[in-house]
Amino acid sequence: MLFILIFILSLATSYVLPWWAAAAIAFVLSIYAGTKPAQAFWSGFGSVFLVWVVLALFKSIPNNHILATRVAQLFGLPHWLLLLFITALIGGLVGGIASLAGLYVKRIFEKPATEHKAV
Repeated sequence: MLFILIFILSLATSYVLPWWAAAAIAFVLSIYAGTKPAQAFWSGFGSVFLVWVVLALFKSIPNNHILATRVAQLFGLPHWLLLLFITALIGGLVGGIASLAGLYVKRIFEKPATEHKAV
């Protein structure tokens, strides 16, 4: 559920908001729907990773990967796919850490499940 929400909102807002909006979306949605730290991190990581891959391919396929190939050569990378992977990895880490931070903020403000009363 969290993965799908982050994916859809990040993809839908990617042309209107700046790149870091995916982190804000992952943060807020993890406050809303996050349950476990591993689930929050991997949902944020995977969804933002996929969004950045989709967006990069959407821009790169129409021009036959010319710009991606030249930027990869600029950084000394052997192929544009490696540039795509590194870019998506950075986005995934941003999304995963933001989502994990959202879950931890949620846990700070939750009341403990059991409260002990003094007798």
